[in-house]
Amino acid sequence: MKVDVLLGLQWGDEGKGKIVDVLAPQYQVVARFQGGPNAGHTLEFDGIKHVLHQIPSGIFRPEIKNIIGNGLVLDPIVMKREIDGLAPFNIDFKRNLFISKKASLILPTHSLLDAAYEKSKGESKIGSTLRGIGPTYQDKVARQGLRVGDIILESFEDKYHQLVSQHKTVLDFYEFDYAATLPQKEQAFFEAIAFLKQFNFVDSEYFINQALNDNLSVLAEGAQGSMLDIDFGSYPFVTSSSTVTAGACTGLGISPRHIGEVFGIFKAYCTRVGSGPFPTELLDEMGEKMRQEGREFGSTTGRPRRCGWLDLPALKYAIMINGVTQLIMMKVDVLNIFDTINICTHYQFPDGSTTDQIPYDLCDTDLKPVYKVMQGWATSLENLHTYDELPEPLAAYIDFLEAELGLPIRFISTGPDREAIIHREAQVA
Repeated sequence: MKVDVLLGLQWGDEGKGKIVDVLAPQYQVVARFQGGPNAGHTLEFDGIKHVLHQIPSGIFRPEIKNIIGNGLVLDPIVMKREIDGLAPFNIDFKRNLFISKKASLILPTHSLLDAAYEKSKGESKIGSTLRGIGPTYQDKVARQGLRVGDIILESFEDKYHQLVSQHKTVLDFYEFDYAATLPQKEQAFFEAIAFLKQFNFVDSEYFINQALNDNLSVLAEGAQGSMLDIDFGSYPFVTSSSTVTAGACTGLGISPRHIGEVFGIFKAYCTRVGSGPFPTELLDEMGEKMRQEGREFGSTTGRPRRCGWLDLPALKYAIMINGVTQLIMMKVDVLNIFDTINICTHYQFPDGSTTDQIPYDLCDTDLKPVYKVMQGWATSLENLHTYDELPEPLAAYIDFLEAELGLPIRFISTGPDREAIIHREAQVA
């Protein structure tokens, strides 16, 4: 059996949660492989909106095993809140949720460090969610972090206080006041640690490879987006983990030879949260219309997302580094309100030359997007369930993208609900 990978191709917020939920019936295991509570995967069905932060998006399907992989950073407080919030839905977490012992723990001081680092950057701040993600990965790489498996050891509290003591030294250096808030955070942390002990801690690399040996189908669920990858994203305005297909191997403990289909998800336009380059960003009334129509506010932070037209150079780049085999286009319905649609096909440098590649100095170069203008469809897509029902301008938009990207667009999402989606077995000529 192969592990299929589903990930975002832009700057995150592409709608991965909905698609995992749609695809989940085809799989017996869904596994998150990186990120943490800075991710917000939104699923909407039966008139209810659900936002998952650390729990895999297959959790609403009782027949599916859900794995939190070693590549994640886990906040016990957020985890407890997330599980408590799902109590009305009678989910059997003890049966269907498995947490890697090697997943890193986010401590209360990690979020304080995050705030201290961000404050020190001033106008050059990254735009962090301040959830402690970066400092937790920093401790992991520095080989001093704590992991989920540590909480069942007798030495856990000693290890905890030793690391927190180091964190306090750093916070004191930044003159960051933590005395008033840390005791309360620590109380909630240890209550959440006690809560977590009732769940399944596993050696997830053995668990998932045994699932493959047993011919179980596995879907690896990514968080954030490819343009936020620590190596290949718009550095330094990136997240702290590997958001690309390769991250599924290191974040779950699977061999590259086990990778099967790679589903790349993108919006019919672009959004970005936080700082960093965004060549097609719309800073005018049109961008605000896009934001309001798409309800583009962070599912984790509530921050308004920056909005702009679809960026093909960035999309082609993400497809290349991920080895994408099939595309999934989200939120097409948001563009219903526009009479014309712009698509960025190239970037123009200040000297007038153009490129369709992502330049190394993306963060330091004033690039202007070169647009192809297409006719909008300017009509509702509600209650459309087959490709043949789509308005002709939208079909032309899709055909153009498939020709440019050289891949089939398998799914087209026409609304937030799990039923608002068109499945198309597309073929590229």
